[in-house]
Amino acid sequence: MFRFLRARSARSSSSRPIAADAAVVAALPEQGQLNIPLAPIGSDDMVSRDMIERGRMLARQDRWAELSRQMRVADTARKTAPDGMPIADLLAFGARSDVVLAVEHALSDGQALSEYDLLGGISELEDEMCAYPNDPMVTLVVALAHIDLAWAWRGTATDATLPPLHRSRCAAHFDRAAALLPKCRKAAPDSPLVAATNCALIAGQRKSNIRVADEYEKLITLDPNNQRHMRAMGTHLLPRWFGSYEELEVQALRNAARTRDIWGAGGYTWVQFDAIALDEEACARLDVEYFLEGLHEILHRRPDQQTVNMLSAYCATTIQNGLGLNEQADLVRVQIHEAANWLIRDHLTELHPLIWAHAANGFSNSARINSPERFAARGQRCALRAIGDLFREELRSGTDVTFTPSGLRLSEN
Repeated sequence: MFRFLRARSARSSSSRPIAADAAVVAALPEQGQLNIPLAPIGSDDMVSRDMIERGRMLARQDRWAELSRQMRVADTARKTAPDGMPIADLLAFGARSDVVLAVEHALSDGQALSEYDLLGGISELEDEMCAYPNDPMVTLVVALAHIDLAWAWRGTATDATLPPLHRSRCAAHFDRAAALLPKCRKAAPDSPLVAATNCALIAGQRKSNIRVADEYEKLITLDPNNQRHMRAMGTHLLPRWFGSYEELEVQALRNAARTRDIWGAGGYTWVQFDAIALDEEACARLDVEYFLEGLHEILHRRPDQQTVNMLSAYCATTIQNGLGLNEQADLVRVQIHEAANWLIRDHLTELHPLIWAHAANGFSNSARINSPERFAARGQRCALRAIGDLFREELRSGTDVTFTPSGLRLSEN
C-alpha cells in the first residue's frame, strides 16, 4: 500500500530507488539518507471525492429521496471523511456542484456570462425542493447552493469595488438561503449539518447584531468530536469578521472547558488553530503554553497519522507564515514551530503529501486544486524540506533517518 520515499544528497545519488524532487534532494544534507513511507497519492481525499461523486450522481439521476436518506444517515451518525469533513456535507456539495460550478465558470468568463442562464440551474433545484416539501435535507441542498452562489457573485472584490449587480445578486442569494433555513431547523433541530449551514449563512450576511459564538456553540455541542467546527469558530471570532481578540480568547477557553472530556486542553488549541495563523495580533496574545498542552492532548486522543501529519505540517510550515511582522507573535510562532520536533520524531511514521500541501497554503478552504497530483508533489517537497532540516545534524554526520510503523530508526550507513 505504501511506497518508500528515499532522498539523498546530489553528490551521493547512486542509491535512490524512488527519488524525491531534485531541488529537494539538493537541499538535503550531504551524507545520510532520509527514508519515509509515502501514503498513496489520493488516499487522503479518496473518501471525500467518492462522496462528492455519489451526491452528484444521485442528483443527476433525480434520486433525491435516496440522497436525502444517505445525508440523514451520515448526519445522524456524525460520519466524516478522514480529514474531518462531514459526509453529509460532501454529499450535499456533490448534489449542488453542477449548478454552482457552472455559475462560477460563467462569472469568471465574460463570454460565458453573456450566454449562460445564471438562474436556470438554481431554479431547477428549487423545483426539486418543491417536489419534496417536507424533506429538510433536500431543502438544505438548495439553501447551501444559494450560499455558494452568493459567494460566487461576491468574489474577491472589496466592498468599494464590487459592481452593483454583483452586490444585489449576492444579497438576494443570501436572503433566499435565510428564508429556507428556518424550515430546516424546525424539521431537524439536532442536525449538525443544519447548524453548520446556519453558521455559514451568518458568515455571509455579516450582520453586526448576531452573536456568532452562540451559533457555533450550538454546532459544537451537536458535534463536539469534529475539530473543523472549532477552527471555523476561531476564524470568525477575529476582528476582521465578527469578534474581537478578547472574545476569541474567552471563547477558546470556554470551548476547552465544554469539550474537556473529549479534547482536554485541545479545545483551546482547535479554536486558536487557524486564527493565529491568519492574524498577527491574535498570535501575539496566545497563551502558548496552554496551546502546546492542547497539542499533546489532541495527539493523545487522536494518534492516527492523519492527525500527526496535520499537526506536524502546521507546526513546521503553516505557523511560520507571517514571521517578521510582529515581534511578540514571532516569539509565539517560534515556540509552536519547535513542537514540530517532538511531533515528527515521536509520532510520524508515514508522509501524507496532500496534508502538507494544504498546510503550506495555510489550510485555505478557497484554494483551487486543478491537479491533486501536482498539489501533492508540492506538499511532498515541502515535507521533505521540513523533515530534512529537522534532521540536518544527523544526516550530515552520515546517519540514515528511517521512519517505520514502529517508530523512528537512526542508523549509521
